[in-house]
Amino acid sequence: MNDFLHKFDPAVNRGWLHLAAGLMWSAVGIMLALFAARWIRELDWLTLSAILLAGLVLASLIYLLGFSKLARKNILRINAMKRDRICIFAFQEWKSYPLVAFMIFLGIYLRLYSPVPKPVLSILYLGIGLSLFASSFPYYEHSIHSLNASHKERA
Repeated sequence: MNDFLHKFDPAVNRGWLHLAAGLMWSAVGIMLALFAARWIRELDWLTLSAILLAGLVLASLIYLLGFSKLARKNILRINAMKRDRICIFAFQEWKSYPLVAFMIFLGIYLRLYSPVPKPVLSILYLGIGLSLFASSFPYYEHSIHSLNASHKERA
């Protein structure tokens, strides 16, 4: 039975885990920034500039104080895994999945039911989206390094 289950284990090299994490963080970051862009596209240039500046400041803070540290922690965790092939869903800790589900729910709630005006909400979406996108780049760097190393081992 155990051999049967292992046939369905989506195990990959750790370089692919780094790539999966980077792609996920980039995609969500871009999605959030696009939501914000849609909400602010028809504002006058002064209001638009203020929102963009506030979003960039928030993104910088979130990046420096949160997501960049979390990305480094995830990268170290992935690199410390003992097995050569690891389940693709291990690109983040298992205990993080409920938090992700909550964040998705909160995002949907804010978009559909929040009394906060969309231009104000766009500051939060820009902050989180841009910081997620920026934090995805260390994953790509480690992915390239890991995949090159495994390619050289096979050669």
